[in-house]
Amino acid sequence: MVRSPRYSLVAIALHWTIALAIFVLLAAGLWMTDAIKQPETRNFAFKVYQWHKALGLTVLVLTLVRIGWRLANPPPPPPASMTAFEKAASGLAHAGLYALMLALPLAGWAMVSASPLGFPTMIFGLFEWPHMPVIADLEDKKSVEAVFKFTHKVLAYGAIALIGLHVAAALKHHFVNRDGVLARMVPGSRKHPANG
Repeated sequence: MVRSPRYSLVAIALHWTIALAIFVLLAAGLWMTDAIKQPETRNFAFKVYQWHKALGLTVLVLTLVRIGWRLANPPPPPPASMTAFEKAASGLAHAGLYALMLALPLAGWAMVSASPLGFPTMIFGLFEWPHMPVIADLEDKKSVEAVFKFTHKVLAYGAIALIGLHVAAALKHHFVNRDGVLARMVPGSRKHPANG
């Protein structure tokens, strides 16, 4: 099967939708953890927390869809100009990003499920998302919540670092290598990557 030199419209739409959601999630997460402690911003921060949970679980679902789509529709091959090291590094970085897109919302979901406060998770006010059954039924929730809270925080900072690396690599391909790698994921772009 000959692979297209560009990502499909579905893959492009999923990529940019998830990317935008993750940017909003990280920005909100950095803000709300301090804002919830301040009396003047507590009420709004509580609302942001609810949207953060809903958006994070949306990213989890979209990531599962994206993985399924990727398995059924293999991505375009890397340019022939890429070295074996660059291809391996790219593969590891992408695997890391997919792992984080799954692990971050799962850790958040587990953290909320372990919270002694027991707040429900409403998905954009439409329906309630259930807590994780086993975790929600634990007796010593506070210590379990602390573990998942720490895990969620570490994964978030890991995501910031890996996304920064991903963006830097994409910009290098576009401005230094000029191999069309970035153009393959840009909606409406007609430029094809150089394949040697």
